[in-house]
Amino acid sequence: MPNEPLEVGRPYTAKDYAALRGFVQRLPAAVLVRTYYSAEDPVAATPAALERHLTTMRDHLIDLALEHGNAPLVKYLKDSLKRLKTEQLTATVLRMVVDAAQLAATPPHAEHAIGLWFKPKVTKYLRGEGLTTLKSLIEFCNARGGTWWRSVPRIGAGRAKILVAWLRRHEDTLGLRVDADVELDAPVPVGESVIIGLEPSPHRFAPLERLHLVGPLSGEAGLNRSPSFCFIQAHHDLAAVRTYLHRFRDQPKTLRAYTKELERFVLWAVMVRRKALSSCLVEDCEAYKDFLTALPTDFIGPRRARNSPRWRPFAQAQLSANSQRYAIQIIRSAFAWLVDVRYLSANPWQAVNDPVTITPIAALQLERALPASLWQQVRQALNTRCADPDAQQWRLARAAILLMGDSGLRREETARAQRANLMRSQMDSSNARVWELIVVGKRNRARVVPISEETLGALRSHWRDRGLDFDAPNAEGPLLSVMVYPPTPAMQRKSTQAEHAPFYHEDSLGRLVKRICSQLAEDPALTDDERQWLNAVSAHAFRHTFGTQAAAYQMPIEVVKKVMGHMSLETTSIYVQAEKKHMMDAAAAYYARQSS
Repeated sequence: MPNEPLEVGRPYTAKDYAALRGFVQRLPAAVLVRTYYSAEDPVAATPAALERHLTTMRDHLIDLALEHGNAPLVKYLKDSLKRLKTEQLTATVLRMVVDAAQLAATPPHAEHAIGLWFKPKVTKYLRGEGLTTLKSLIEFCNARGGTWWRSVPRIGAGRAKILVAWLRRHEDTLGLRVDADVELDAPVPVGESVIIGLEPSPHRFAPLERLHLVGPLSGEAGLNRSPSFCFIQAHHDLAAVRTYLHRFRDQPKTLRAYTKELERFVLWAVMVRRKALSSCLVEDCEAYKDFLTALPTDFIGPRRARNSPRWRPFAQAQLSANSQRYAIQIIRSAFAWLVDVRYLSANPWQAVNDPVTITPIAALQLERALPASLWQQVRQALNTRCADPDAQQWRLARAAILLMGDSGLRREETARAQRANLMRSQMDSSNARVWELIVVGKRNRARVVPISEETLGALRSHWRDRGLDFDAPNAEGPLLSVMVYPPTPAMQRKSTQAEHAPFYHEDSLGRLVKRICSQLAEDPALTDDERQWLNAVSAHAFRHTFGTQAAAYQMPIEVVKKVMGHMSLETTSIYVQAEKKHMMDAAAAYYARQSS
C-alpha cells in the first residue's frame, strides 16, 4: 500500500511512516530527527517532541486498524498487544497496522487485492476461480451477467448481491462500472418465450424450450412439408424438432448434443435466412455450412444458463472442422427422421457434402497421459498430503484420481459410481486382492472394472471423513460425495446418511482434480517439464494414464478394451501405439547420449 497521507483524523507523511518504523526498532529520537526531518518541521523541533508525535501516531494507527481491519488482522493484533506492550510493537505487527490503517482511509482501487476488502472465506472462494483483484472481479461479473456467482463454489445469490452492491457503491473510485444487467440478469421465468416473426428486429436469442416462432417462420406452411399422412402430431417445425429430440430422453449426453446443434440451425434459419426449417432448400443448407466456418459475433458468448438473457448459441468463435462435420451429420440425421415420419417430403441435406476433415492417426489425445515416473510421484505426493488429519479434500481427490488412474474410469463414471456396485471379486484366483465395480458408461452400457487395494484404501479414508463405515454390511451410497454441506437441517441429515448423500458432480470433480494437480505442481523436486505437465493435466488424463500403463505392462489388449469400455479394438490399440512411441523416444534419447 502506498504511503499516502491518511484522511481519517490527522494526516501523516512518508517521513512520519519512515520515522515510526525506526521508532519501533528502538532508534533514538535524536537520530530520527536528524535522519528524516528538517529544522522547519514542528513535530521534530526536539527529540522529545518527535517522540510524543510518533507515540501518538502509533496509537492512532492501532485504533484505526482495530476499527477497520479485517477479522483475522484484528484478532492477530489483539493477541499481539496482549503479549507485548504497546511500546514493544514489532516491525511485522507495525506493517500490518499501517496497511490496515491506510486501507481505512484509502478508497478501493481497481488493482487492490480482494483480500484487502472482503472476508477471508469470500476471498478464498473468489481466488479459487482466479479472481485476485477488484478489477478481475468486475470483469468476471460483466462477462457472465447476473448468474456470475454460479461458477464460484460457496457464493450464493445473497452473497453475490452484497458483493455487487459494494462494487457499485465504489464505482467512482474504482474507475470501473458493473454492467447494469448484472443484477437484473435473473433467470427468465419459466414459460416466458422469445417470439420471433417476420418483422426485422435485433437478434433475441433463446434456446428451443423458450423459442416461439410465428407466421411463415413457424413452418406450418413450409415448402418442404409432406402432403402425406404424418406419423407425429406436429403442426409446426419446433414441435417436430422437440418430438425428434424426445427420442433421446434416456440419453442425456446425446440429447444435450443434438439439442445444441438443432437449435443453432433453427436460430440461424429464422434470424439469418428468414426461413422456416421446413422451407430450407439445398442452397440454404450450403449457406449454413459456410456459416459454421465464420461465426458472427452476435451469435457468440460465454457459457450461460439456458434461462439467462445472455445465453448465446455458440460459446467459441471458431469451430474445428470435426465439430462442423459433426453438426452437419446431426442435422442431416434429424431431417432424415422427419422425412421417415412424413413431416417433410425430402431431405435437402442429402445433397450436401460433409466438411472436409483430416482424420488423425491417433484420435485420442494420449499426450495428456502421465509418464510412469510422474504417475508414481503423483501417487506418493497424494499419500503424503493425505496423512494430514485435516486434508479431507485431498483424500477425496486421491480416491477419484485412483479410480480413474487405476481402473480407467471416465470422469462421469467416477462421479456416479456407487458403493452397492463394488464388491470382492468372486473370480479372484490369485493371491492379490481384487475387487470389482459395476459402472454404467457410454450408451448406458454396464461393465465391470477391477479396483486395486490402494484405491480401496483411499475410498475407506474418504468414507471415514464422511463419518461412514465403508465396510458396513449392505453399505450403499455414492463412492464419492461432497465434504461440505450447507447448514440446513435437510443437508445436515444427508451428511450422516450414506444412501442419501449427494453425488459429486462430474464438473466439480474435474475442477477439484485440476486444482489438486496444480498444487502438486508446486513441488520444487519436480522438473520444469513435470510441473508444466501437471498444470495442464485434466481428470480425463488419468484414464489415458491407465490405458498407456496397462499397455506398458503388457495387459492383453482385449482386457484393456473391456476395462475401458471401448467399442472396438482399434480404439484400444492406440494405447499400445502410444507405449511404443514412448519406448522409441526413450531409445532415441539414450542413443543421443551415447553418441555425445
